[in-house]
Amino acid sequence: MRATGRAAPWLIAGLVLGLCGAVLQGQDARPRYRAFVLGSALSSVAAQVVLPPSDATAVHVRPALIQTLTWRQPYFAAGSNAPQTDPVGQIVFSFYNDQLFRLVIDYDRQRTEGMTDVDMVQALSETYGAIVKPKAKTSAKVPTQFDVESGEPIATWGTAEYSLVLFHSTFAGGFKVVVTSTELEVLARSATVLAMRLDQREAPQRAMAQQKKDEEDARTSQEKARVTNKAAFRP
Repeated sequence: MRATGRAAPWLIAGLVLGLCGAVLQGQDARPRYRAFVLGSALSSVAAQVVLPPSDATAVHVRPALIQTLTWRQPYFAAGSNAPQTDPVGQIVFSFYNDQLFRLVIDYDRQRTEGMTDVDMVQALSETYGAIVKPKAKTSAKVPTQFDVESGEPIATWGTAEYSLVLFHSTFAGGFKVVVTSTELEVLARSATVLAMRLDQREAPQRAMAQQKKDEEDARTSQEKARVTNKAAFRP
């Protein structure tokens, strides 16, 4: 995944953070983070961050197509030699069957250095409103690798349509925000769990097929070398 040296249009325009209520009258009222609307197609998001859609990585291809696209903040601000001041360091976009269902926003550690949990909660609350209490758990869900890597949540905002959760980044340190479409996340999680089960079930068969291919490739290479060396051999 390569980073682009050009600032994306949504940065150049200086768009303000906002979900649902922050959008202007007449605009798309679907949940969003800055200019990124949950449910958008990969091609649309890729165009916004000035990356080719081919940069996306396919995480699973069945029973549903799960893809990720990573955008990294260029060091310098667009059109100048001044260092970047936007606190967003990286965004990972996740798609379920070509629909944006999650954004993981990692804030640059240098641009959030010294800030406390309280500072971050106050700043986010100015945009997203009051913190919401998480619903009582009705059943244990199977944790994914993403759940493990996200760490412990600090605070949650959102509605029935979306959630925005502030985390301490487990491995990189600093802060991260995860914005998720409630409906699409359920579908993506179910598809991911099923894909992992299918991978485990088919692993022995794939291993045998790979071993057979490797053996056939070795025989082909050996025969090619034999023909070449036999023709050129002189005792």
